Amino acid sequence: MMLANKVVNEDDFKYYMQDAEKNYFGARYNYRELLANEMVPFKFKTIIERYIKHNTNEETTIESHLYYMTTEDEDYRVFRQLKAKVRVSQYKKNKKDQFKEKLYTIDKFVALSPVEKQEMGIIVRELVISKLALFAFIV
Repeated sequence: MMLANKVVNEDDFKYYMQDAEKNYFGARYNYRELLANEMVPFKFKTIIERYIKHNTNEETTIESHLYYMTTEDEDYRVFRQLKAKVRVSQYKKNKKDQFKEKLYTIDKFVALSPVEKQEMGIIVRELVISKLALFAFIV
């Protein structure tokens, strides 16, 4: 008997979690879904509405937005102020070809061009935001 290809459920990558220091957002969320999620902090929703939504379509996923972001984008300054980090799966070619998890600061991640990210085999998994930075962000 042959097994059919498994279909990955996109909802597995749409989550919001928090711990004592950070907020974690699954990268497959789009901004409309984040605004509709009652668990997402109100202040982050306000930041999305006031700063991010004006330059980005609501249907854009966090993954796509971060992947193509440049240092000239206004949104980059917002994420930099929030001390954002990007958790990725990155392809490692060695004895065993495999993906490794890596956490980039927003500065280092945006410094890579989309072509470099593709060559490195980067897949964006999660946006991590400091709770202290979110608290200190003046809306």
